[in-house]
Amino acid sequence: MHEETDTATDQITQGVGTVDRARVQKRTLRTLMGGIVPGGAAMSSAYSSAALLGEELTDSELLGGIAASGLTMGAAFTAIPLARVMADRGRRPGIAGGYAIAGIGALVCLAAAQAEMYLLLVLGMLCIGLGYASNMAARFASADLADEPGSAIGTLIWASTFGSVLGPILGFGPIRSVATSVGLNELAGPYLLSATLFALAAMTVHLFLRPDPLLVSGGLGRSEARVPLRSFIRPLVASPDGRLAAGSMTVGHIVMVGIMTMLPLHMRAGGHELEVIGFMISLHIVGMYAFSPIVGKLVDRLGPQRMIVVGSLLLTVGAVVAARNEAHQSFGAFLGMFLIGVGWNCGLVASSALLVRTFDGPNRVGIQGLADMCMTAGGASAGITAGLVLAVSTFPVLATGATVIATLPTLTVLLRWRTSRRSTHGVRS
Repeated sequence: MHEETDTATDQITQGVGTVDRARVQKRTLRTLMGGIVPGGAAMSSAYSSAALLGEELTDSELLGGIAASGLTMGAAFTAIPLARVMADRGRRPGIAGGYAIAGIGALVCLAAAQAEMYLLLVLGMLCIGLGYASNMAARFASADLADEPGSAIGTLIWASTFGSVLGPILGFGPIRSVATSVGLNELAGPYLLSATLFALAAMTVHLFLRPDPLLVSGGLGRSEARVPLRSFIRPLVASPDGRLAAGSMTVGHIVMVGIMTMLPLHMRAGGHELEVIGFMISLHIVGMYAFSPIVGKLVDRLGPQRMIVVGSLLLTVGAVVAARNEAHQSFGAFLGMFLIGVGWNCGLVASSALLVRTFDGPNRVGIQGLADMCMTAGGASAGITAGLVLAVSTFPVLATGATVIATLPTLTVLLRWRTSRRSTHGVRS
């Protein structure tokens, strides 16, 4: 099996010149966009209603937050297995398979809404987390053949805007009406939409991601032995840039998920309608994705470290604005979540490009998966912690804590720059 893979890899890498490689990269980007648009819409539709459905089923804000965090928890659990599949078989079967399993998870959540079974909701959200892991893996697939990884990653993340913004609007709007008209729970509508869109994303990637970008770049595994997890951990921990990239991604996810999970409950307690909450989520998603091409170009021009600082500062300001928003108000929620979305985007694009630049070789896919596992595990922990904080305290306290965490990447980069300058002055003297 691996001898056949090696032969195919050699044939493709020897036969693909500079011009053809660029053509394959363009086709790869188009196909990944065709998958990530419905995949992003499916994910955002499911996520935006998870906390509300969880609270409705249990009368507990804490359990509602845990249900929503199932998405990031599932992504954390599956990031490394997904990376192993891609390293061994290619990007196409990994990403397409992840979308397909996520679609099944959406149907499980729909069943949870109808049967009023909270545990089914958690199980379904864990499966949907694999769709999220596939969306995250797609950004690295976009950079497999790219000369400028920041621009490639930014372009792909930008494509997520269209689906991710429409997901909550459609899920809380016309799809909810369709669901109720056929006798379904109104919060089952978003999951009906998610199942359909995940299926579309899986089919798109499976049919059109050919040739596989990881195969063309020579990144498929060539060993019969299973690579141990420590082979990914040691290089990441040993590299200052690797630690910064993984840490920045994790901090961005902690701040974003922690506030995003509980803000809909905070707004609902203030009397806001579901449509208002849906538009708030959509504006947040615009911030998360819409400026990605610009951010990607800035990463390639200014460098990843500078853009990590920009992202950290925007997260900090957004968390402060959200912390000051009263439950009955909406402007602070809209502005704060928009800034958090832009800050998350800057950190994600810059950190992803830094990982691509720092690591090469057969273990790079596993290292990317490990970084994503750290990021999504941080987000899952944030979702659970946010529920605990809100159960015993208030939303402003939660957002204030997120503000402190948001400053960590900035402090890390500033410390590195200061240490580097001291070392330079010491050598000169």
